Amino acid sequence: MQHPFTNELIHESSVYLLQHAHNPVNWFPWGEAAFQKASQENKPILISIGYAACHWCHVMERESFEDESIATLMNDFFVNIKVDREERPDIDHIYMDAVQAIAGNGGWPLNVFLTPDGKPFYGGTYFPPQKAFNRSSWSDVLHYIHDAWTNRRNEIEDQADKLLSHIKTTSNLFDQKSPKLLNSEEEVFNASFCKKICDQILKNADYEEGGFGNAPKFPQTFSIQFLLGYGCFYEDKMATQHALFSLKKMLNGGIYDHLGGGLARYSTDNQWLAPHFEKMLYDNALIINVLCDAYQLSGDNFFKHGIEKTIHFCLKELQHERGGFFAALDADSEGEEGKYYVWNKREIDEILGKDTRLFCDWYGITENGNWENTNILHSKQEKDVFASINELSLAELSEFLAVAEQKLLKEREKRSRPITDDKIILGWNALFATALCKAAIALDNDQYKSSAITLYEFLQQKFSMNGQVVHHTYKNGVAKHPAYLDDYAYLIQAAIYLQELTGNQQYLLDAQSITLYLMEHFVQIDTGFFYYTHKDQQDLILRKVEIYDSAIPSGNSIMAENLLYLSAIFDQKEWHQQANKMMVAMSPLLVKYPSSFGVWCFSILKQVQGVLEIVITGDNQEVLNSNISSLYLPNKILQRSNKFKAFPLFQHKEFQQGAMAYVCKNQACLPPVRNMDDFKELIKFG
Repeated sequence: MQHPFTNELIHESSVYLLQHAHNPVNWFPWGEAAFQKASQENKPILISIGYAACHWCHVMERESFEDESIATLMNDFFVNIKVDREERPDIDHIYMDAVQAIAGNGGWPLNVFLTPDGKPFYGGTYFPPQKAFNRSSWSDVLHYIHDAWTNRRNEIEDQADKLLSHIKTTSNLFDQKSPKLLNSEEEVFNASFCKKICDQILKNADYEEGGFGNAPKFPQTFSIQFLLGYGCFYEDKMATQHALFSLKKMLNGGIYDHLGGGLARYSTDNQWLAPHFEKMLYDNALIINVLCDAYQLSGDNFFKHGIEKTIHFCLKELQHERGGFFAALDADSEGEEGKYYVWNKREIDEILGKDTRLFCDWYGITENGNWENTNILHSKQEKDVFASINELSLAELSEFLAVAEQKLLKEREKRSRPITDDKIILGWNALFATALCKAAIALDNDQYKSSAITLYEFLQQKFSMNGQVVHHTYKNGVAKHPAYLDDYAYLIQAAIYLQELTGNQQYLLDAQSITLYLMEHFVQIDTGFFYYTHKDQQDLILRKVEIYDSAIPSGNSIMAENLLYLSAIFDQKEWHQQANKMMVAMSPLLVKYPSSFGVWCFSILKQVQGVLEIVITGDNQEVLNSNISSLYLPNKILQRSNKFKAFPLFQHKEFQQGAMAYVCKNQACLPPVRNMDDFKELIKFG
């Protein structure tokens, strides 16, 4: 196909960048060429950041970046850089901070104006082609910035210096000498501190619709995970009930794809009805993770079904034929958001015939629709009550829905499918490997176990160079971009879970090796926190320390958990001290804003409860290990082997023909046991 325009993005592999390769805008990828051009031509830089599954990114492209008159302004006034935020989250983090400082909010598309040496001085998110929504038009912004650069250059450069100084200050919160509100472990690691966190989370709970706060509503799986743990440890029924209730509301809502499985990023309303339809690998990994906790804690098969359906979606829709999992499915198809997923009642009538009424009653399908004159499948009813009203057993209703859903799914697959963002991201795949491990353990599922092992091996093979994992993305047989803290932290976590799942100690040695690599190349010596980027990376204006558990966990919060776990495995007291130091430093923020630091909060909760060191030895240990692993014990460290290995926790343990479980807690060890009744008594479980 002939295109009238082609720019430098044509040489990239990112779906998002390639979507812009035939814009009339003279886009450059991030790199030295663009910065040299800006310097030589004395032009400011426009950096526009987004991702392939982003609806409003597509909107701004259609409205502005494909418009030749607007492109002419951009090409005449600026050097234009396009960035895929998922390929280069390090760039996105820096310039998102800048826009949030300027405008008080952020999002994507992210459009930021820089000096030729990369310092931001102005920016925003979506700009319409004509002034609307209280936003200036994109062409007005371009003219304004050009005029300011031409006539008030000194003001802009002064503003850029001040903004960069502000970003540096806020980026390294713990590289400062200011006194902490809480400065001792005794003030942090106690039940009272955990109760303050729980109370603060529940202050924002939506007791009618589940979740937290108002629209847009995100799953907030980290807060739910904390409530499950707190409710279990302290027998707080309100915490447990709200966590389980929230998960059920989400999985029954329109945010969940009832036909194909999989969770969308967030709901645009309070009722979880209308999602932002993009599906991300990481969201689905994280919902599987917390559903495993919910299932282990409650035994409710509703959560088991959610686990299985979500994994099925990932295996069917996101898995590359040679291994690894793609990043996302787009929100749009045929230029419309959600078109692939919504229905009108006439379509359903034609597909289901006489079964239409029951199906439509369950999923809230009407002639007029529930979203933009179409219908999003969702259910607000209790299944047992609905079954009783319709004179069906639960099993009969479930079978009916499964058959009807398959009929609609088969028909839906004839539609134009949303574009797949087919890059494979190390960190997101590691999160999914952990989710597979947890599902294999919770459901005693060998297929998930095999998938987790295969995925981990793929990541080790494809993202490494000279035996060391160093890359962030993989596509078309090529790994590129530097690996970030998140990538390594999540990979360590996956290795830890794989050892618990398989008993293969090599995974722990892998985890140790990666941790030592981070200590050499990423750690901030004075604070114990980790920078987001490698110390040798040279193409950024600053190194950031990321601490927020937002859409994905902070690499630092996961590393705190990893360090605590590995400190016991390898008897590394320094790692334990480092993790505690990190959590104590975080503590003032946790009690104020727990929803932004859910993983940190959960780590402290587990520390307060006391870590269970469980060692399983001897032959024929699979049954005992499976039974122990099936319990909800989020505060456990588990290591197992059928013969002695040179690890500290295996010292002074017997390796006999029969399996034995050893338990230590708070530096006190108890006699070994051989069966589950004795084990439960040992840990005072139930």
